[in-house]
Amino acid sequence: MPDETPVLGNARLPGPFARVPIVWAIALLVFIGAGLSAASNSTSGKEQGLILAAIGVLLVLRGAMVFNQRRHLGGSATNSPGPADASGPAAAPAAAQASLAAVTPNQTTPPVSDVPDTVIVATKLSKRYQDIVAVDAVSFSVQRGEIFGLLGPNGAGKSTTLEMLEGLRDIDTGTAVVLGTDVKANAIAVKRRIGVQLQATALPSFTTVAESIDLFRAFYDHTRDTADLLVEFDLVPQAKQITTKLSGGQQQRLSIALAMVNDPDVVFLDEPTTGLDPQARISLWDFIERFRARGKTVMLTTHYMEEAERLCDRVAVMDQGRIVALDTPDRLVALHGPGTAIDFISHTADVDKLRALTGVESAEVSAGAVHLITRTPEVVLAQLLHPDGDHANGITNLRVERGTLEDVFIALTGRDLRS
Repeated sequence: MPDETPVLGNARLPGPFARVPIVWAIALLVFIGAGLSAASNSTSGKEQGLILAAIGVLLVLRGAMVFNQRRHLGGSATNSPGPADASGPAAAPAAAQASLAAVTPNQTTPPVSDVPDTVIVATKLSKRYQDIVAVDAVSFSVQRGEIFGLLGPNGAGKSTTLEMLEGLRDIDTGTAVVLGTDVKANAIAVKRRIGVQLQATALPSFTTVAESIDLFRAFYDHTRDTADLLVEFDLVPQAKQITTKLSGGQQQRLSIALAMVNDPDVVFLDEPTTGLDPQARISLWDFIERFRARGKTVMLTTHYMEEAERLCDRVAVMDQGRIVALDTPDRLVALHGPGTAIDFISHTADVDKLRALTGVESAEVSAGAVHLITRTPEVVLAQLLHPDGDHANGITNLRVERGTLEDVFIALTGRDLRS
């Protein structure tokens, strides 16, 4: 692992001045001091001024060497598109953004491209705030190329879990390993290779979309090209538009674009489509699916059950700081949902015979309307529609309605609203 402590001679200014060596800023201060000393009437002051001026010249020469070296070494890394985001920190509080962008300034080599099969491993991860346990011994893993979702009511601990994995929040107990690196031991190395989209938006005032992307690119040595990101996220028409003038969908696309600036191997998205209209939501789903299609990994939180069902390979349901269920959406529905409803009209239906069918859990008949509940609908339908069976004739208006992830969510977390 390279040394994480920047050398003063190679250090640079933060933010949009990242290409400026810090020795130039020091040299300016030294020249000012030399001028003040030389302006004094004393002989010693003039001698001190000459000494300071000589030091300033040396610092300027050193800065020129650093600047020239960076220009040649950094050009290819910052302009190459690279393999993959959501979510550098699009829309994060300023302090969190600075933490996410804490990349060693003198890094000139591209990030390590090797991605382990298991991208995220959380083991008994816990976080407490005085008497409140926000996350209580949570354990799970996420595989490479997977979209993994966290579902749960408000206050369930979803965002806190993500922030510990991202290195934005201290871990009280347990371990978090992301891309083979322990977050506690080396959060900076993790931040180099992940993208994060947080819930809050705090971009500098009066910056355009293109300027915002350029700003975030200045935080990293290995980045994707601004023009490529504008094209990928359909932001070319808004490139010169002030970010505060964007629509909700455009702001969310910019959020995920900012998360992609460092070409991350895994992206964390915290409720990426909250507040968007259906069209904008579906558009963002397409971006996320394209990102995964490039072999990248996504971990997200959401309140939209249809979003989790469409996007997620696996889902963990959290409640009161704990994971209460974890599996694929289909298996969660099969295990915890109310089953599949089969409804049809039959004026010759016999409720006792219907209850005797293999796989039928319950049967109700009311004025010819039949309502069946089963967890094996294919078995029940084969019996109902068999040409030699007792029920095939006279069935009309057949409708099969599968249980949903929302049914699972309510079953596992309850119907009562908790703060």
